[in-house]
Amino acid sequence: MYLDLAKNYAGFYLKAKSKYSIHSPFVYDLITKVFEDKTKYPDYQRIEELRITLLSNKTEIEVLDYGAKGQTQPVYTRKICDIAAQSSKPSKWSKLLYRLSAAHEAHNVLELGTSLGISTACLALGALSKYPDVFVKTIEGSPNTAAIAKRNLESLGLGETVKIETGRFSEILETTLQEFASLDVVYLDGDHRKEPTLSNFKTILPKAHNDTLIILDDIYWSEEMMAAWDEICGMPEVKVSIDLFHLGLIYLRRQQTKEHFRIRF
Repeated sequence: MYLDLAKNYAGFYLKAKSKYSIHSPFVYDLITKVFEDKTKYPDYQRIEELRITLLSNKTEIEVLDYGAKGQTQPVYTRKICDIAAQSSKPSKWSKLLYRLSAAHEAHNVLELGTSLGISTACLALGALSKYPDVFVKTIEGSPNTAAIAKRNLESLGLGETVKIETGRFSEILETTLQEFASLDVVYLDGDHRKEPTLSNFKTILPKAHNDTLIILDDIYWSEEMMAAWDEICGMPEVKVSIDLFHLGLIYLRRQQTKEHFRIRF
Protein backbone atom coordinates (compact mmCIF):
# COMPACT_ATOMS: atom_id res chain seq x y z
CA MET A 1 0.00 0.00 0.00
CA TYR A 2 2.82 2.41 0.85
CA LEU A 3 4.41 1.96 -2.59
CA ASP A 4 1.06 2.74 -4.20
CA LEU A 5 0.72 5.86 -2.02
CA ALA A 6 4.18 7.04 -3.03
CA LYS A 7 3.36 6.49 -6.70
CA ASN A 8 0.03 8.29 -6.34
CA TYR A 9 1.69 11.18 -4.52
CA ALA A 10 4.26 11.58 -7.28
CA GLY A 11 1.44 11.83 -9.82
CA PHE A 12 -0.48 14.23 -7.60
CA TYR A 13 2.54 16.49 -7.03
CA LEU A 14 3.21 16.85 -10.75
CA LYS A 15 -0.36 18.03 -11.34
CA ALA A 16 -0.81 20.08 -8.16
CA LYS A 17 -0.63 23.87 -8.18
CA SER A 18 0.58 26.58 -5.87
CA LYS A 19 -1.53 29.58 -4.94
CA TYR A 20 0.08 31.60 -7.74
CA SER A 21 -1.70 29.45 -10.34
CA ILE A 22 -5.13 29.72 -8.69
CA HIS A 23 -7.57 32.13 -10.34
CA SER A 24 -10.56 31.47 -8.08
CA PRO A 25 -10.79 34.26 -5.45
CA PHE A 26 -12.58 31.86 -3.07
CA VAL A 27 -9.90 29.18 -3.26
CA TYR A 28 -7.05 31.72 -3.23
CA ASP A 29 -8.42 33.21 0.00
CA LEU A 30 -8.75 29.74 1.47
CA ILE A 31 -5.08 29.06 0.72
CA THR A 32 -3.70 32.35 2.02
CA LYS A 33 -5.97 32.78 5.05
CA VAL A 34 -6.43 29.18 6.20
CA PHE A 35 -3.90 26.80 4.66
CA GLU A 36 -1.00 29.21 5.17
CA ASP A 37 -2.07 30.55 8.56
CA LYS A 38 1.04 30.19 10.78
CA THR A 39 -0.58 31.44 13.99
CA LYS A 40 0.31 29.30 16.99
CA TYR A 41 -3.13 28.90 18.51
CA PRO A 42 -3.07 27.88 22.20
CA ASP A 43 -5.40 24.96 21.46
CA TYR A 44 -2.67 23.37 19.32
CA GLN A 45 -0.60 22.64 22.41
CA ARG A 46 -3.54 21.06 24.22
CA ILE A 47 -4.21 18.75 21.28
CA GLU A 48 -0.55 17.81 20.91
CA GLU A 49 -0.24 17.06 24.62
CA LEU A 50 -3.14 14.64 24.25
CA ARG A 51 -1.49 13.07 21.22
CA ILE A 52 1.80 12.57 23.11
CA THR A 53 -0.07 10.94 26.00
CA LEU A 54 -1.83 8.53 23.66
CA LEU A 55 1.37 7.68 21.78
CA SER A 56 2.91 6.48 25.06
CA ASN A 57 -0.13 4.44 26.14
CA LYS A 58 0.59 0.75 25.57
CA THR A 59 -2.73 -0.47 26.93
CA GLU A 60 -4.38 -3.01 24.64
CA ILE A 61 -8.05 -2.78 23.75
CA GLU A 62 -10.39 -4.89 21.66
CA VAL A 63 -11.43 -3.00 18.53
CA LEU A 64 -14.62 -3.63 16.58
CA ASP A 65 -14.08 -2.54 12.97
CA TYR A 66 -16.96 -2.02 10.53
CA GLY A 67 -14.69 -0.42 7.92
CA ALA A 68 -12.36 -1.75 5.23
CA LYS A 69 -10.09 -3.76 7.55
CA GLY A 70 -13.08 -5.17 9.36
CA GLN A 71 -14.18 -7.03 6.25
CA THR A 72 -11.49 -9.65 6.90
CA GLN A 73 -10.99 -9.20 10.66
CA PRO A 74 -13.97 -7.49 12.34
CA VAL A 75 -12.57 -7.77 15.89
CA TYR A 76 -8.91 -7.47 16.83
CA THR A 77 -6.67 -6.26 19.64
CA ARG A 78 -4.52 -3.14 19.32
CA LYS A 79 -2.43 -0.97 21.58
CA ILE A 80 -3.75 2.55 22.09
CA CYS A 81 -0.36 3.93 21.04
CA ASP A 82 -0.61 2.08 17.72
CA ILE A 83 -4.10 3.43 17.08
CA ALA A 84 -2.85 6.94 17.82
CA ALA A 85 0.12 6.51 15.50
CA GLN A 86 -1.76 4.98 12.58
CA SER A 87 -5.34 6.23 12.75
CA SER A 88 -5.02 9.83 13.94
CA LYS A 89 -4.08 12.61 11.53
CA PRO A 90 -0.51 13.92 11.93
CA SER A 91 -0.04 17.28 13.60
CA LYS A 92 0.12 19.27 10.34
CA TRP A 93 -3.24 17.97 9.21
CA SER A 94 -4.84 18.14 12.66
CA LYS A 95 -4.01 21.82 12.79
CA LEU A 96 -5.54 22.30 9.35
CA LEU A 97 -8.77 20.67 10.54
CA TYR A 98 -8.80 23.12 13.46
CA ARG A 99 -8.32 26.12 11.15
CA LEU A 100 -10.92 24.91 8.66
CA SER A 101 -13.52 24.51 11.40
CA ALA A 102 -12.72 27.97 12.76
CA ALA A 103 -12.68 29.64 9.34
CA HIS A 104 -16.09 28.24 8.43
CA GLU A 105 -17.56 29.49 11.72
CA ALA A 106 -19.04 26.08 12.33
CA HIS A 107 -21.98 25.85 14.71
CA ASN A 108 -22.94 22.31 13.69
CA VAL A 109 -20.27 19.70 13.02
CA LEU A 110 -20.62 16.02 12.13
CA GLU A 111 -17.79 13.49 12.09
CA LEU A 112 -17.90 9.89 10.91
CA GLY A 113 -15.02 8.00 12.50
CA THR A 114 -14.11 9.26 15.97
CA SER A 115 -11.19 6.93 16.67
CA LEU A 116 -9.43 8.31 19.80
CA GLY A 117 -10.96 11.76 19.41
CA ILE A 118 -8.00 13.83 18.20
CA SER A 119 -9.64 14.98 14.97
CA THR A 120 -12.89 15.46 16.87
CA ALA A 121 -11.08 17.76 19.29
CA CYS A 122 -9.56 19.74 16.43
CA LEU A 123 -12.95 20.33 14.82
CA ALA A 124 -14.66 21.16 18.12
CA LEU A 125 -11.96 23.49 19.48
CA GLY A 126 -11.66 25.23 16.12
CA ALA A 127 -15.40 25.90 16.09
CA LEU A 128 -15.36 27.03 19.73
CA SER A 129 -12.61 29.52 18.97
CA LYS A 130 -15.27 31.53 17.12
CA TYR A 131 -18.52 30.69 18.92
CA PRO A 132 -19.46 29.47 22.41
CA ASP A 133 -22.55 27.64 21.14
CA VAL A 134 -21.26 24.69 19.13
CA PHE A 135 -22.74 21.22 18.64
CA VAL A 136 -20.49 18.37 17.47
CA LYS A 137 -21.74 14.85 16.87
CA THR A 138 -19.30 12.08 16.09
CA ILE A 139 -19.94 8.42 15.28
CA GLU A 140 -17.55 5.60 16.16
CA GLY A 141 -18.04 1.94 15.36
CA SER A 142 -15.99 0.45 18.20
CA PRO A 143 -17.44 0.85 21.74
CA ASN A 144 -14.04 0.50 23.44
CA THR A 145 -12.46 3.11 21.20
CA ALA A 146 -15.44 5.42 21.70
CA ALA A 147 -15.09 5.12 25.48
CA ILE A 148 -11.46 6.25 25.31
CA ALA A 149 -12.37 9.09 22.95
CA LYS A 150 -15.03 10.23 25.39
CA ARG A 151 -12.49 10.45 28.21
CA ASN A 152 -10.04 12.28 25.96
CA LEU A 153 -12.63 14.84 24.92
CA GLU A 154 -13.76 15.35 28.51
CA SER A 155 -10.14 15.99 29.51
CA LEU A 156 -10.15 18.89 27.03
CA GLY A 157 -13.38 20.29 28.45
CA LEU A 158 -15.43 19.14 25.47
CA GLY A 159 -17.78 16.81 27.28
CA GLU A 160 -20.78 19.08 26.77
CA THR A 161 -19.89 20.17 23.24
CA VAL A 162 -19.25 16.75 21.69
CA LYS A 163 -21.67 13.84 21.72
CA ILE A 164 -20.44 10.40 20.65
CA GLU A 165 -22.73 7.87 19.01
CA THR A 166 -21.60 4.24 18.73
CA GLY A 167 -22.59 1.89 15.92
CA ARG A 168 -22.54 1.27 12.20
CA PHE A 169 -22.74 4.43 10.10
CA SER A 170 -25.30 2.76 7.83
CA GLU A 171 -27.58 2.02 10.77
CA ILE A 172 -27.49 5.27 12.74
CA LEU A 173 -26.45 8.06 10.38
CA GLU A 174 -29.96 8.98 9.23
CA THR A 175 -31.23 9.11 12.82
CA THR A 176 -28.22 11.19 13.87
CA LEU A 177 -28.87 13.69 11.09
CA GLN A 178 -32.32 14.39 12.51
CA GLU A 179 -30.57 16.25 15.33
CA PHE A 180 -29.29 18.86 12.87
CA ALA A 181 -31.23 21.55 11.04
CA SER A 182 -28.18 21.90 8.81
CA LEU A 183 -24.47 21.09 8.82
CA ASP A 184 -21.59 23.56 8.60
CA VAL A 185 -18.62 21.17 8.60
CA VAL A 186 -18.63 17.42 7.95
CA TYR A 187 -15.63 15.11 8.28
CA LEU A 188 -16.04 11.73 6.60
CA ASP A 189 -13.55 9.18 7.93
CA GLY A 190 -13.72 5.69 9.35
CA ASP A 191 -14.75 3.68 6.27
CA HIS A 192 -12.42 3.57 3.30
CA ARG A 193 -14.60 1.64 0.88
CA LYS A 194 -16.20 3.13 -2.21
CA GLU A 195 -19.88 2.31 -1.78
CA PRO A 196 -20.15 3.21 1.94
CA THR A 197 -18.28 6.47 1.27
CA LEU A 198 -20.66 7.39 -1.55
CA SER A 199 -23.66 6.34 0.53
CA ASN A 200 -22.56 8.43 3.52
CA PHE A 201 -21.91 11.44 1.31
CA LYS A 202 -25.32 11.22 -0.35
CA THR A 203 -27.04 10.74 3.00
CA ILE A 204 -25.59 13.93 4.52
CA LEU A 205 -26.05 16.01 1.35
CA PRO A 206 -29.64 17.16 2.15
CA LYS A 207 -28.36 18.72 5.39
CA ALA A 208 -25.62 20.68 3.59
CA HIS A 209 -26.14 24.35 2.78
CA ASN A 210 -24.41 26.51 0.20
CA ASP A 211 -21.31 27.13 2.33
CA THR A 212 -21.01 23.73 4.02
CA LEU A 213 -17.53 22.20 3.98
CA ILE A 214 -17.41 18.42 3.53
CA ILE A 215 -13.99 16.90 4.24
CA LEU A 216 -13.05 13.42 3.05
CA ASP A 217 -10.09 11.69 4.66
CA ASP A 218 -7.47 9.54 2.88
CA ILE A 219 -8.80 10.02 -0.65
CA TYR A 220 -5.77 8.15 -2.07
CA TRP A 221 -5.84 5.37 0.54
CA SER A 222 -7.05 2.76 -1.96
CA GLU A 223 -8.39 2.36 -5.48
CA GLU A 224 -11.88 2.35 -3.98
CA MET A 225 -11.34 5.66 -2.20
CA MET A 226 -9.88 7.24 -5.33
CA ALA A 227 -12.91 6.07 -7.31
CA ALA A 228 -15.28 7.40 -4.63
CA TRP A 229 -13.50 10.78 -4.61
CA ASP A 230 -13.67 11.05 -8.42
CA GLU A 231 -17.37 10.22 -8.42
CA ILE A 232 -18.13 12.75 -5.69
CA CYS A 233 -16.20 15.47 -7.52
CA GLY A 234 -18.25 14.73 -10.62
CA MET A 235 -21.64 15.06 -8.92
CA PRO A 236 -23.69 17.99 -10.22
CA GLU A 237 -24.26 19.31 -6.69
CA VAL A 238 -20.52 19.71 -6.17
CA LYS A 239 -19.10 22.95 -7.58
CA VAL A 240 -15.70 23.21 -5.87
CA SER A 241 -13.47 20.22 -5.07
CA ILE A 242 -9.98 20.60 -3.62
CA ASP A 243 -7.53 17.71 -3.63
CA LEU A 244 -4.84 18.05 -0.93
CA PHE A 245 -3.84 14.39 -1.33
CA HIS A 246 -4.39 13.40 2.30
CA LEU A 247 -7.68 15.29 2.48
CA GLY A 248 -10.33 16.22 -0.04
CA LEU A 249 -12.51 19.31 0.44
CA ILE A 250 -15.96 19.62 -1.10
CA TYR A 251 -18.13 22.73 -1.46
CA LEU A 252 -21.56 23.11 -3.04
CA ARG A 253 -21.29 26.89 -3.66
CA ARG A 254 -24.04 26.96 -6.26
CA GLN A 255 -23.03 30.42 -7.50
CA GLN A 256 -19.66 29.17 -8.78
CA THR A 257 -18.63 27.53 -12.01
CA LYS A 258 -17.66 23.91 -11.41
CA GLU A 259 -13.90 23.63 -10.79
CA HIS A 260 -11.48 21.03 -9.43
CA PHE A 261 -8.18 21.96 -7.79
CA ARG A 262 -5.10 19.99 -6.80
CA ILE A 263 -3.12 22.06 -4.29
CA ARG A 264 0.22 21.40 -2.62
CA PHE A 265 0.01 21.73 1.13
